Amino acid sequence: MPKKIIITIDGFSSCGKSTLARQLARSLGYVYIDSGAMYRAITLYFLRNHIDWSREEQVKEALCGINLSFTFNEKSQQSEILLNDENVEYFIRDLIVAEQVSEVAAIGQVREFAVRQQQLMGKQKGIVMDGRDIGTTVFPNAELKIFMTADISLRVERRFKEMYAKNPNVTIEEVKANLELRDYIDSNREISPLRRASDAILLDNSNLGIEEQLEFAISLFEERITAVPAS
Repeated sequence: MPKKIIITIDGFSSCGKSTLARQLARSLGYVYIDSGAMYRAITLYFLRNHIDWSREEQVKEALCGINLSFTFNEKSQQSEILLNDENVEYFIRDLIVAEQVSEVAAIGQVREFAVRQQQLMGKQKGIVMDGRDIGTTVFPNAELKIFMTADISLRVERRFKEMYAKNPNVTIEEVKANLELRDYIDSNREISPLRRASDAILLDNSNLGIEEQLEFAISLFEERITAVPAS
């Protein structure tokens, strides 16, 4: 059986974590798991069902009604998230979800729920997962950890282009304010704050193209996989 490892990619919003994770998983024949999509789907469920997430009992009850899974879209060649068997990949990208997801993701019960599911998904290894606390909390023993960052102006530009394609009414000022707020909440929350694991490789892609960052990640993978004993 070929050797397999767990690869984690953490970092700030709009650094291209998902893009790199998807490409890397495809190149290696690994499974890509978008942890951010999981938190967005939970947020979408809360919004749709008018859950007051400041109330513990409501959160606890709501989480019991959530089932998350991923499906592979043959046409787009990408994994897409299902919320209770409904494909919500498009809906979770709305600005209203983006404005609330960091707050929802900071809730202890929500994080425990998501982390349990993520750890189950990684039992067989051979996965690439991106998020905020994957290398520090979800898979602290992952064989390869990458921490991504980029200049804030570039991140705003990337996110604006992504959101404008879906909502031409969005402004760059709204996007910048949303990113800065998410950075603050992600880095300062009590439970599993965004931070670079001590053994994570820093990848600043401010001046790197998509192919260049993929080549860099593959070179890291090749170094690590050789050190893993055969199963």
